[in-house]
Amino acid sequence: MSTANALVLTPEHEDMRRGLRTFLQIASSETEVRRLMETADGFDAATWRRLTSEFAVTGLVVPEELGGAGFGFVELGVVMEEAGRALLVAPLLSTALATAALLASGDVEAQKSWLPGIASGDVRATVAFPPVGTTTPTVTHDSGVLTGSVSYVLDGHTASLIVVAAGTELFLVDGSAAGLTRTVLHTIDETRKLARLDLDGVATTPLAGSVDHVRDVAAVLLSLEQVGAAQKVLESTVDYVKTRNQFGRAIGSFQAVKHRCADMLVEVESARSAAYGALGALAAGDPDAPVLASIAKAFCSDAFVACAGDSIQLHGGIGFTWEHSAHLYFKRAKASQLLFGDSAHHRQKLAEHLNLR
Repeated sequence: MSTANALVLTPEHEDMRRGLRTFLQIASSETEVRRLMETADGFDAATWRRLTSEFAVTGLVVPEELGGAGFGFVELGVVMEEAGRALLVAPLLSTALATAALLASGDVEAQKSWLPGIASGDVRATVAFPPVGTTTPTVTHDSGVLTGSVSYVLDGHTASLIVVAAGTELFLVDGSAAGLTRTVLHTIDETRKLARLDLDGVATTPLAGSVDHVRDVAAVLLSLEQVGAAQKVLESTVDYVKTRNQFGRAIGSFQAVKHRCADMLVEVESARSAAYGALGALAAGDPDAPVLASIAKAFCSDAFVACAGDSIQLHGGIGFTWEHSAHLYFKRAKASQLLFGDSAHHRQKLAEHLNLR
């Protein structure tokens, strides 16, 4: 595999990270996350407006002539990392994936119709793909209409635009289209809204492009989100063990606890390397990007779950309570591990690529 696309973040990237982190410390505080978990829409309209206007999070990869910032996936990756750190409750990942599908399609008319609204934050979008491993299409198309259902669609209950996969083809569906029914699903991770979409003769517009490409983008961006969340889990755990005293000393001074924290650090840094490698390849259009995407998704998923589980253990009794934030990160870790293909699925893809199976 090529190493020419190794990712190096610039001072400008770090400035963007600091600004966004400062904003999210308040806009996505634990109190705010818990509040939004209980809402029907699953996001705060005012916060979303500031994210899209002041930080241009939905316009980073959109060309300037279409109202975007004209940057690329590296900048979006930095945003996803910070969003994961803050457990941001907002339709960011879903909209980013629909944007990627539009950009990759080469469909000028579709891009002109939808990307300016996405960049401004007026249009919230998502992708509706059948779960990984599904062998029979869950949505079929005939004479320009779609019929079927898709479950576990990110922010599918509020999206203005939905990119739907029917077999290997992509279609654009307006969120207000007749025949479209949207139902919010109850899942383990209450910080991320998922929906079931039922389509009964829904009018649609074809969109060129590859389902596999969008899945690869999803794997990379989700991996960055997992790295940010795992980093936050590590930091909060280290802070806790340095202040929690037992037997007259901080529990962080015990060798066993030090070893556990060191293991968490190794997991986080290794996951970051995998995610950054995949992000660099994606941004550069490297043909190895699909392989690196699967490596990142498999490793980052397992690393986040391991760190979130260790965090609960090291926090002791309080780590198991509803009042503590540890369970929020653990549930996000378990749900994200399954989203867009679990670790076993992505390792299977790697094995097939390497002709091991």
